Amino acid sequence: MKFTKMHGTGNDFIVLDALRNELGISDYSAFARKFCDRNFGIGADGVILIEPSSVAEIKMRIINADGSEPEMCGNGIRCFAKYVYENGIIKKEMISVETGAGIIVPALILENGIVKAVEVDMGEPRLLRKEIPMTDGDPDARVIDEAFKIQNSKLKISCVSMGNPHCVIIVDNVHQVDVAGIGSAIETSAQFPQRTNVEFVQVIDRNTIQMRVWERGVGETLACGTGACAAVVVTALLNKTDRQVMVQLAGGNLQITWDPEDNHVEMTGEAETVYSGELLG
Repeated sequence: MKFTKMHGTGNDFIVLDALRNELGISDYSAFARKFCDRNFGIGADGVILIEPSSVAEIKMRIINADGSEPEMCGNGIRCFAKYVYENGIIKKEMISVETGAGIIVPALILENGIVKAVEVDMGEPRLLRKEIPMTDGDPDARVIDEAFKIQNSKLKISCVSMGNPHCVIIVDNVHQVDVAGIGSAIETSAQFPQRTNVEFVQVIDRNTIQMRVWERGVGETLACGTGACAAVVVTALLNKTDRQVMVQLAGGNLQITWDPEDNHVEMTGEAETVYSGELLG
């Protein structure tokens, strides 16, 4: 079985072409748990599957390292778009992609036929409690700067769905946060029936933030595209930033714009191919 290892700002994936190849995998969850292991497998935050679609030009599925399947992945879809273009599956600069969060249309930024960056219209942020989803409270109310207690810590959280759930926390210094302890506790809190991603955000200025992320089903990762989008929506709503913001992550930077005209969030960032290989067993 052939595979390609790719990453988007350090968020790394095993890419499998199920469109043109018979993979022979009966359990993708078990496959992801085995081969995403960084000591005994290839090592990755997740697996990207390229599949046919009946509602778009092509379909992307993501399987997390723990075997769970999220709705969408911002860094993953940039890798996906680069792969399908450079491998001749779809030779278009804009590609309609079916995802668990609906149809997403990444636009490729090319240089001499090579994908240098990908701009993705991530759609509109969903802000109501029932859309996150969260239990308790008014299902038709927003969760913005709301008091939240976890592990004897009193926090202020703001929640956004970008097709997948995010809980954003503004902090003074992202380097002094217990990302694993607080992140894992919030991820599995009963208030989030589908679990949640957790973003810790430090505002640098009106156009720059720093972020660390605890990804649902993965743990702390070097980047999260949908999380960066959620973070900018929250900081803009709290009037801590403008709507065009550079998000600095451990794996690199993402440019996020929340358009006031159509309410859509756009993400621009790089995607890189690391290597290709073949699994023999």
